[in-house]
Amino acid sequence: MNFTVSFSDLMPLAPVMIVALTAIVVMILIAIKRNHNLVATVSVIGLNLAAFYIVFVLIAGLYTPANVMNLFIVDPFTMLYQFVILIAALACCTLSHAYIETYKENREELYILMLCSVAGAMLMVASSNYASFFISLELMSIPVYGLLAYTYQRGQSLEAGLKYLVLSATASAMLLMGMAYIYAYTGTLDFVAAPSKLFSAFEQPAVILGLALIIFAVAFKLSLAPFHKWTPDVYEGAPAPIATFLATAAKVAMIGLFIRYLLSSGLILADSFVIIITIIAVLSILAGNLLAVRQNNLKRILAYSSIAHFGYLLVAIICTNKSDFLQVQGFITLEAVNVYVITYVLTTIGAFGVVTLMSSPYNNKDEAGSLDEYRGLFWRRPILTATLTVMMLSLAGIPLTAGFIGKFLVIKTAVASGSWFLAAMVIIGSGIGLYYYLRVMVVLYMTPPETPRIDAADHWGQKVGGIMVLGAAALVLLFGVYPDPMIVISKVAYIAISSEMQSFIWTLVQNGF
Repeated sequence: MNFTVSFSDLMPLAPVMIVALTAIVVMILIAIKRNHNLVATVSVIGLNLAAFYIVFVLIAGLYTPANVMNLFIVDPFTMLYQFVILIAALACCTLSHAYIETYKENREELYILMLCSVAGAMLMVASSNYASFFISLELMSIPVYGLLAYTYQRGQSLEAGLKYLVLSATASAMLLMGMAYIYAYTGTLDFVAAPSKLFSAFEQPAVILGLALIIFAVAFKLSLAPFHKWTPDVYEGAPAPIATFLATAAKVAMIGLFIRYLLSSGLILADSFVIIITIIAVLSILAGNLLAVRQNNLKRILAYSSIAHFGYLLVAIICTNKSDFLQVQGFITLEAVNVYVITYVLTTIGAFGVVTLMSSPYNNKDEAGSLDEYRGLFWRRPILTATLTVMMLSLAGIPLTAGFIGKFLVIKTAVASGSWFLAAMVIIGSGIGLYYYLRVMVVLYMTPPETPRIDAADHWGQKVGGIMVLGAAALVLLFGVYPDPMIVISKVAYIAISSEMQSFIWTLVQNGF
């Protein structure tokens, strides 16, 4: 069988190719002469070009849903999530420059690892095949091992890298085994084109086990309870900008892929697996919020907070009820999910950005994690304090911030689908979260200690990082007051449903679904 791929066939993946080409250019520049500012600038330019390309294609209306080599589907949903990943990566590059500017070891390789990981993340949200699912996931994950341990002089950084390596490899093995079980009974790796084959094989225990292994592996990558144990330790030990990358770009890629997998494979229509995902969502909301209450480290608080927030996201996905599928005409939108992802990314970038600008790569004490480090911060750095205050309010879901809009839409979706229990869990979780978010805010405005912390050196990278976190705070407030642009973008970003899936849904309708 002849199999040829032309350049025009690959054009839908142009943003990914731009990022990959940028990584190659950065490698060549490092080989010629090490220059941290030049390498960082080229990395940022490459990410900007990829982001501008997506914006241009969307505004000009030049896009049509495309299936690339039966491995990747590029539709508005893919482009939105790729754009969010690029924004998160741009923020992480800016924060990395501010963080590592005074680092005396090699600094430039950090950008190569980050660019490679971004390319993998962008491919993940487009994956429509188990092969592309796994390969793109590993392309994203493997550079993260090196990024977490990059500041190896800090014992906690090496520990974070090693923990994530061992546990992530275990999750990848679970994922691969699950795929193998499903392939053995369905005979296809394409989970978009053959939803009926998956449902017809549901009677096989091995298929049920395979699907469970895939869900558990994804739950680990998203740090959902009860697979969340690694998250606070890795976030605490990781260099601050890399913790930002892991909490934003990596998780957005995983949730984007998981949404496509649930909807395109038809798994969201299986009541038994919806129950499993519901249990994981409820456990994540309770565990994330209750465990965060006991923490005295801001990075650990943000880690447990992310567990709870992805529990809220699962609620929005679960509440995509059957009526949405019965009305499907080639696409389906997930307005609440998309809005929540955007608000979560902006808020997390701002919160971790403040931590990064307070931190240094040299030793564990200089990594500003403990809440004691932020006591009386208002009296030393009022702008950073204002930014962190806005982010805490947004994470708590207080009105006039983007976080409130996100949680409101999640609760609205749950109520509209009749899932009163899940709506109540979101409200209860948000109520518990108020305690530890407001606790952080109180610390910021307390009387400063007699011997205040010596902040990181003020240099050009610090100023650019400060501008970036201020921009994130401004967007959080803007979308909190005027959310229409964010909501419109989220409605337009639909998932293209294959003709096979539409035919499968119609068959279910005829059988009294």
